[in-house]
Amino acid sequence: MASSKTEQSGGSTVEYIQHHLTNWCVGDCDPVTHKAAGFWAFHVDTIAISIVLGLLVVLVAKRVGANLQTGTPSGFQNFVESILDFVSQQVKDTFPGHNPLIAPLALTIFVWVWLMNFMDLIPVDLLPELGKLVGIEYLKVVPTTDLSATMALALVVFALIIFYNFKVKGPVGYLKNFLFHPFGKFFVPVNIVMTAIEEIAKPLSLALRLFGNLFAGELVFLLIALIGGTLATGFIGYVFWWPLQVVLDLGWLIFHLLVITLQAFIFMVLSIVYLGMAHTEDH
Repeated sequence: MASSKTEQSGGSTVEYIQHHLTNWCVGDCDPVTHKAAGFWAFHVDTIAISIVLGLLVVLVAKRVGANLQTGTPSGFQNFVESILDFVSQQVKDTFPGHNPLIAPLALTIFVWVWLMNFMDLIPVDLLPELGKLVGIEYLKVVPTTDLSATMALALVVFALIIFYNFKVKGPVGYLKNFLFHPFGKFFVPVNIVMTAIEEIAKPLSLALRLFGNLFAGELVFLLIALIGGTLATGFIGYVFWWPLQVVLDLGWLIFHLLVITLQAFIFMVLSIVYLGMAHTEDH
């Protein structure tokens, strides 16, 4: 969510946006742009926030599990159980057969991705300004606006897809899928290319869809924040632009709450679908 006031002393609009979209980079990073310049560059903010949110999920789940009530469950327990039922139903409707890993994996993906997306609703200047107080110059607080994070999530799912393809179909069966799918034995070269593209598209579709939607949402919040900063100069400017910023901010926040939930849901469902395809002999 955009902050109510964005001050840029000596900085342009472009510099403001670029600053907020720059990660806290450690390691092989460009000293001028602070962007990753090699493989051994680590986005500390993405890693730290993702881990903290993951630990939050674990701690809340542990607390709920330790205080389960069967007779008159609390409101929060009802809320958690509704999420469990929702995810369980999605798995039953989408995944063929039974695999004890799929439902916990789907639940973890949905909740963890939603929490990472939810960071986009925190005022854009709040955490970066707090970071500056402790010497952190750059702080990008939404992990899913970092392509490295969304690609890492997608690659974990892709690794499971490959694993279950080999486990269920066997090496020979998986190889046949490349040789004879989708056009049969007379088009083996075409089949190899088409199936390879199909397989590569799975992690790319997961990573790029999530990244693109959250990155665009963060950019809109930054642009709204600028209405109350660079445009609102003087008393008259604040009287006109600040109320407009509040209205736009609230409207985009409500809409974006739907977006972050939908994107977490899509990532979860596609993961289930792709893993389900790995469990079938023919897809």
